[in-house]
Order: sequence, then structure tokens, then C-alpha cells
Amino acid sequence: MAEPKRWVAALPMYNVSASLREDWATLIGLVADALAQGDSPVTLATEDPGTGPAALHAFWRRDDVLLSQTCGYPLMHGLARHVRLIGTPQFAVPGCEQETYRSAIVVRAGNGPATLSACRGARAACNSPDSHSGMNALRHAVAPLARVQRFFGEVIHTGSHLASLAAITEGKADVAAIDCVTLAFAGEHQPELVAGLRQIAATPAVPGLPFIASRHASAALVERVRSAMLAVLRSHPGLRTRLRLEGIVPTRVSHYQPIAHMARTARLHGYRELA
Repeated sequence: MAEPKRWVAALPMYNVSASLREDWATLIGLVADALAQGDSPVTLATEDPGTGPAALHAFWRRDDVLLSQTCGYPLMHGLARHVRLIGTPQFAVPGCEQETYRSAIVVRAGNGPATLSACRGARAACNSPDSHSGMNALRHAVAPLARVQRFFGEVIHTGSHLASLAAITEGKADVAAIDCVTLAFAGEHQPELVAGLRQIAATPAVPGLPFIASRHASAALVERVRSAMLAVLRSHPGLRTRLRLEGIVPTRVSHYQPIAHMARTARLHGYRELA
């Protein structure tokens, strides 16, 4: 399997603000500079993957992707055979431990439900049907309470965690499960989205959103990418702090089995869809 001569990269998962988008692009650029050095130079360029789940899924499956980031749920539902894992990020935010993360289940602070049980009949905001943090983790949390029946009065698919936060803040929804990394970035960059919210629960810890490359990249090249990323983070402490990215842990697809287990557990409760 021949490797492409030119590789592409995109890190779209935590672009909470224009400045963060620029920082992720800077990380890619510095990694590209490192890969261009040495006896076997590699060309890596940033490319816009497009917007929406369909565009992202198509981008992740491209043969020439050398650096991107995906959610663990699509990884365990068809994407794994197309990619190699570069590693799992270690974020320095509340809710993350080592390479794991959680979802925070949030409501309005003033008049929101006090417990998850009290959310029966409420309006749930969900960023995407293929999101672990926004759908799978919330489905797993609700499954024992639903008793095979519809639990929420309505499920609103918003398109992003930021839109879910806005929906609760604006009174269009009552509860959502939010990736704790996104929540921390939102608190820093868009504090108006979280100022009036309260966390009522947290979901179990699972490995965070993995950095990935195409299967067409050799294992040796993927190792070079991880090493280059770690070197950039060590040598640029300001960038590391702004991205809250402390490290990258080598992981395999098998590490993400807890995500698939949570989906199976919900199905065993008879609660197959978030509803």
C-alpha cells in the first residue's frame, strides 16, 4: 500500500473560538515543519474538512489524512478499519484524568431539573446522533431510568455542543451532555454560554477524542507524527497552555471498547435511541 506523497491535516473538534482555531492550525503548521526535516521529509498541509457530520466522516476516510481528530463513537462504528491511531490527548481540564474525559450533564441554574431523574419529560439537546459525549453517554446515563420507554419529552439535534449550550441558555432545551473539554473551552472563550448553567451529573470516564491518520500511513510515519506533536508541545509552552493539551498517549482501538460497552448496556435496557 503506497503512501501518498502529500498529506493533509485538520483538527476541527475543539474549534470553540477563532483564537483556538488559529492555535490548532499553528500546531499543525509546527508539526508540518518538523516532518519536513530529516532524511525522509514529509509534506503536510492544512485542509478544511468542511462542515457537518457527512463532510467530517468523508474527510476521516481519505487516504491522504495524516493528522486529524475524531470522536470515539464513530471510531467504534465503522471508522476504525480506515485509520491508525496517533494517540489520545491528555487535556488539563476538569473532568479529564490522564487520557480520559467525561461529559457534564448540565441544566439551567435557576429553574433547571435538580437531578437526572427529574429530567423525565424535559427537552434534551444533543449535538449529533453519532457523538459519544452528547448522545451515547447521555443515552447510557438515562437508560436505567427510561425503563424501555421514552424518557425525554423531546430530543433536539443542535449540530454542536456550543449550540446545545445556547439552546439551554435561551430556554429552547432543558438538559444536555457536554464534552468536558468543550465545556472548559466555552467557559474561557464564550463564558456567556455557561454562566447560567449548572452541572447535575457526570458520565463515566472513557478515552478522549483520538488523533488519527489514514491506514495508508505507515506505523513508522504515525510514530513520527506523535513524536513531532509532543516535541512541539514541549517547546511551545504557551501554545500547550492555550490548547490545554498536556500530552498524547499511545493507544489502540481496543482502548475505546468502553464506548461500545456503554452503547450495548443501553440496548440491554431496551433503550436503543436517545428519546
